[in-house]
Amino acid sequence: MRFGKWVGGSIGWWVGGPIGAIIGFAVGTFFDNSEVRVGAEGYQPQSAQDGFKVSLVVLVAAVMKADGEVKKSELDFVKDFFVRNFGVDATRDAMLMLRDVLKQDVSIDDVCRQIGQHLDYNTRLQLLHFLYGIGKADGVLDQRELSVIERIAYAMGISGADMSSTKGMYYEDINSAYAVLEVSSTASDDEVKKAYRIAAVKYHPDKVAHLGVDVQKSANERFRQVNEAYDKIKKARGMA
Repeated sequence: MRFGKWVGGSIGWWVGGPIGAIIGFAVGTFFDNSEVRVGAEGYQPQSAQDGFKVSLVVLVAAVMKADGEVKKSELDFVKDFFVRNFGVDATRDAMLMLRDVLKQDVSIDDVCRQIGQHLDYNTRLQLLHFLYGIGKADGVLDQRELSVIERIAYAMGISGADMSSTKGMYYEDINSAYAVLEVSSTASDDEVKKAYRIAAVKYHPDKVAHLGVDVQKSANERFRQVNEAYDKIKKARGMA
């Protein structure tokens, strides 16, 4: 049976609304590792991990379709990400779900509105970080992909500064390093140091600890990029 065994009843906030319409009840073993409780409302997950995974699959599909072509490099990137962060079994089911979602039209605004209502800000930032990675999987952030990601970010309630910061993590030049720290290139050394401290707190892996150790692996990469941006600026300025 596709996606492993079926789970009856209500299994999370994503079952209703546009996301539920997209994925139906085809979630099966994708969430077998989650703790669930049974009550009058049916099955409910104890954590936000399941909502994060479902949201990720749906948004990834929207970005992959943005340039009119689903590239093997993008599929490989998604598969590798899920293997590293969620394991082989979850990856198998996620890729099956993605295959089906790619065949459907995704109403970005409606989906993101639902995500914004149920996932906290740091979780949404983590989703955005991965979406930029998908866009860059083939080596280039296509303008159509960038437009879709930007639309997703705003629809999820991500600030323009945080969007620019996350985007800057996927570029190598010094201007992108400043963007990651959300500070101007004309800022003083003290202002750069202060911006780094703020960014280090904002993007610390502990901010998504409620999503479990799997998602924290990806958050560690984002945190590393913040430190690399700071080191790049320090080297360029000769800062101690």
